[in-house]
Amino acid sequence: MKVILATDVDKLGQRGDVVIVADGYARNYLVPKGLALPTTKGSLRQAEQMRRSREEAERRRKQQAVARVSTLGAQPVYISARAGEGGRLFGSVTSSDVARAVEEQLGEAIDRHSVRLDDPIRLLGTHAVEVHLHEEVNALVNVEVIAHEEV
Repeated sequence: MKVILATDVDKLGQRGDVVIVADGYARNYLVPKGLALPTTKGSLRQAEQMRRSREEAERRRKQQAVARVSTLGAQPVYISARAGEGGRLFGSVTSSDVARAVEEQLGEAIDRHSVRLDDPIRLLGTHAVEVHLHEEVNALVNVEVIAHEEV
C-alpha cells in the first residue's frame, strides 16, 4: 500500500515521502497513529508541498551553518588549564570545555556533542578542533590552551 508520511518515521522515511508498506502496517499502525496518510490526488499534492517545505528548511539551516563557519574560525579560543612540567595538563580539556569557551568568547552557542575531539586535549598549545554544524558543514576552531597562572 502506498502512503504519505505525515511525520519522520525511523527506518522508513521523512515527512512528505511517498513509501510502499505492507497493508496491515499502514491500516493498523501508521494511519491510526497519524504517522501517515493514504494516497489520493489531494494528498499527493500535499506530500509535494511538505517535501518542498522540508527542502527549503534544510537549505536555510545549511546557509546558517555556512555563515557560522566564518565566526567560529575568525579568532582563537583561549582555555586556561593547570599544567605541569613539559606542558602536560593536570586533567584535560574536553568537548564541554571547548563548547563553553566558544560560547563565552565568541558568543556562538554550540552543543558539546557537535565538538569533534578524538581524545581530550592534554597538552598546552594550539589545537585545531572540528565543530560539526550541519551534515555537510564543519568548522575549524583554533583552541589555544594556556597555562593557568595562580595569584
